[in-house]
Amino acid sequence: MKFGVNTMVWTTRVGKAQESLFERIQEWGFDGVELFLSPEEPADVAAVKAVLDRLELERTTCSVLPREANLISSEPATRARGVEFLKKCVERTAELGAQLICGPLYAGLGVMTGRRRTPDEWKWAVEGLQAAAEQGRECNVTLCLEPLNRFETYFLNTLEDAARLVQDVGAPNVKIHFDTFHANIEERHPAQALRSVAKDLGHVHISENDRGVPGTGHNDWAGILKTLREIGYDGWLTIESFAQPEPDLAAAAAIWRDLAPSGDDLARSGLQFIKGLTREMGS
Repeated sequence: MKFGVNTMVWTTRVGKAQESLFERIQEWGFDGVELFLSPEEPADVAAVKAVLDRLELERTTCSVLPREANLISSEPATRARGVEFLKKCVERTAELGAQLICGPLYAGLGVMTGRRRTPDEWKWAVEGLQAAAEQGRECNVTLCLEPLNRFETYFLNTLEDAARLVQDVGAPNVKIHFDTFHANIEERHPAQALRSVAKDLGHVHISENDRGVPGTGHNDWAGILKTLREIGYDGWLTIESFAQPEPDLAAAAAIWRDLAPSGDDLARSGLQFIKGLTREMGS
């Protein structure tokens, strides 16, 4: 398995200005970095790629759909914007030298309706993701779909539903993105749920139950890592936790206190914990 860290531990901005951050990430022993992106950001793709290439840091990307580009909207024009948003994010992922984009790529961020998802919404998600997956095939990019907790989306909350969505999309480059924070809320037994979707698993986010430093809370880390080893997962373990998030990110993630002394402290401590536990388990 490879060890990564998401730049949202520090900032939602990605650019050459973060060169010193990338250097620290490499010095601490991470194999790669996960970049938050949109169709417009980072603006200086070539410069960011050059820095990461120089540091020999691999990379993945993550993104969220804005409300005005909601893939499951009842408005065809909004759904079309969602498809174009995803296609551009896939292209930008490839331009950065990455082969994987992850996140809740099926619905607008923060969109709530006060009811359960509908069959039409499911159909629209499948159709939109199929179109984005075709772009992914052309760019050699895999899309990994992240179920979120019930307080952040009504559309996709469990790994079981994520597996069904992946199967309905039916594209070999569409996989499941497992996040330990969301699973701690929605899965009765996260490790068991993880085992049940082994064949479709494409990406893993590491976050404590409070979204703070991995290893400081009550997540079943031993059970999760043991399961990953037993199912033969050899992909990314990417830390996506938050220390002192920027105001917009804090509002989106509902974080109203500091969860670590700094992003650097969170990343170093989290990596030390996860690497140590995987060594103990022979992963």
